[in-house]
Amino acid sequence: MRKFHFTALCVLLCVACNSSQKNGEERKDEIDSTAVHELQGIWLDDNTELPLFKIKGDSIYYASQINLPMSFTVRNDTLVVFGADTLNYPIQERGMYFLRYRTLAGDMVSLHKAETDTISFGTAVEVPETADEVVEKDSVIVYGGERFRGYAYINPTRKKVVNMGVSEEGLPVENIYYDNIIHICIYQGKKCLFARDMNKEMFSQVVPADFLRSAILSDMNFAGIDSEGFWYQATLCVPGGAICYNVRLGISRDGELTYRVR
Repeated sequence: MRKFHFTALCVLLCVACNSSQKNGEERKDEIDSTAVHELQGIWLDDNTELPLFKIKGDSIYYASQINLPMSFTVRNDTLVVFGADTLNYPIQERGMYFLRYRTLAGDMVSLHKAETDTISFGTAVEVPETADEVVEKDSVIVYGGERFRGYAYINPTRKKVVNMGVSEEGLPVENIYYDNIIHICIYQGKKCLFARDMNKEMFSQVVPADFLRSAILSDMNFAGIDSEGFWYQATLCVPGGAICYNVRLGISRDGELTYRVR
């Protein structure tokens, strides 16, 4: 009988311990509503007096962007911003009118709250204009005694490609670019052998989806002719980055397309 009571007591203690631990973890992960309330307003850099961001409700607006907010919260002494990725900024000191946090690179940023919320904010971003001019590329290749001419017309579009970057203050920045559609055609004399509009989605079988979402179809060159058909080299790049995919685009005599990564 004593053994039964001892076992039951152990079970109750374990349940109580687990419940206490679970409640402690839940309290630890709770949103710091006081911090969220005190962070409302426009925050200025201590050194430059320039506005970095504005907090209104559960949204944060960055001065480096057009007024497109991102949601945020404060949890475990950390400013948490929810975007394409969840970004965490450890808060070192915080009060009603001052804020010090560390960037993703570990640098310290010191801010103070503006005395007014009428500061011009979030509208100074320069969005790149699409070029109106179509770029024409023309190449002549002789094969089997015949003369072939390959054209590529790079047509700018209004299709946006948005890439997330990080500012010097460690804040997310949206970089906006515009994709292209490239029209290619091949002639033998006055006879058109092939013509088609190419977009970046057509390269999805050889270019990873994550890369393709951030890339633009930037260039196309008539590269050669052999017994298999005609060849172009397409270039897909992430704007502002150093990585590109060069894809060898094959066009059979019947107009079938093949893609090979180089």
